[in-house]
Amino acid sequence: MTSTNERPGVAPALIDALRETVTGRVVAPGDEDWAMQRLGWNLAVDQQPAAVVHVETIDDIVAAVRFARDRGLSVAAQPVGHGATNAVDGAIILRTGALKNLRVDLDAGTATVGAGVRARELSAALNGSGLCGLPGSSGDPTVVGYTLGGGLSWFGRKYGQAANRVRRFEVVTADGVLTSVTAASDPDLFWALRGGGGDFAIVAEMEIELAPLPDLYGGKLVWPVGEARAVMKAFTEVTATAPEELTLWAWLLNLPDVPIVPEPLRGRWAVAVDTAFIGTAERAEELIAPIRAAVSTPIAGQLGPLTLTELAAVAAEPDDPIPGMIDTVLLNRLDDEVLDAFLAAVAPGEPSAVAMYEIRHLGGALARPGDGDGAAGHLDEPYLLMFGGFLPVPELAVPLAAGMDALRSAMAPYASGRVPANFSEDPGVDRLYPPAVLERLRVIKQERDPDGVIRGNHPVAAVVVAS
Repeated sequence: MTSTNERPGVAPALIDALRETVTGRVVAPGDEDWAMQRLGWNLAVDQQPAAVVHVETIDDIVAAVRFARDRGLSVAAQPVGHGATNAVDGAIILRTGALKNLRVDLDAGTATVGAGVRARELSAALNGSGLCGLPGSSGDPTVVGYTLGGGLSWFGRKYGQAANRVRRFEVVTADGVLTSVTAASDPDLFWALRGGGGDFAIVAEMEIELAPLPDLYGGKLVWPVGEARAVMKAFTEVTATAPEELTLWAWLLNLPDVPIVPEPLRGRWAVAVDTAFIGTAERAEELIAPIRAAVSTPIAGQLGPLTLTELAAVAAEPDDPIPGMIDTVLLNRLDDEVLDAFLAAVAPGEPSAVAMYEIRHLGGALARPGDGDGAAGHLDEPYLLMFGGFLPVPELAVPLAAGMDALRSAMAPYASGRVPANFSEDPGVDRLYPPAVLERLRVIKQERDPDGVIRGNHPVAAVVVAS
């Protein structure tokens, strides 16, 4: 056995055999489009898998898992490539994005989603229904992939993490068996899949419990960077007492001078606040009034009634794959001391390779442990700080990493050391779970998949591959 750092290849004869085993297209080193096919959504992550299988049916998953099991190989599910890490080096990547089955039962308050259903597609299906599926900041990731990593939603303060609302998984286990997993049928695997990542089985489909969404109000407001301290100060004051129906995310944006950026903001720093409120416009405006009162009239953006589809555009996260670097810390508090340290480290308005800084208010239901929680558990920390930038040219990696390191160091006295799984591009797991949770995940992995046939973006145990 050798470490994945050696990136062993797979014999051409094995690739030929794999092509005869599945109905979907198999892409391997030497194929014309291999250079792009092997990559995830973040093009800066230099994945080196053994092959990529574009799954067409669940039978393809079964066949691919059995193929890998019988030959001492591993498979890893990456529906559309979000969350990719080098942990899948040497494995066969299963692109399950074609599994688009989507069934909504409004009477039961549930939705059944295939592995390839993106968040925006579920939201579109639920528009106007009075129900939602706990969407995150982007509509591009798949519901399954987002949920396996926990799933921090716009509505998490009211309803908790998406992983804790799953009722059933349809999975292919490490021995190549398609099976249904529920709290009653397999409590250990059910617990692990709800936030423990993709290291335990290949998920083909899952059934989730929907949440009530009677009214939705929100949007983005943007101010000049000179208002940064006033906006951030008002943000901390409002979030300190905000009801669980209100979610606010504050941004410092170092925007590039490119056509996709609106003209008033192009090539400039700015400060922004994103709002999502479950309730009426009148109540929302009453709650955020201190922010409006503390600063000048916004230079861009607006608030208003939203549909679920419109909510997906509020954070304005890119859909198309791009190269970049990102990191996250969870903050134990956000007060004047922390805010001063943050602004001093960022130096808004000064040249920087870091393009964005986002502070998300957590708390509420996200912080409450529940008896039926999965491995995602709960988050004690009341705020999440995410930061990073784009890499249009590789030479920017050094200054970008330096800027991120400086902020990470400045925030270290106020950070818990934990990172939610969906927000980490480091394949390691030590920062993702409390020690007791990680130990239980490792026990389940050893019991269910001792040979490492299934491999997630964040393996809970050391990864080895066949030489």
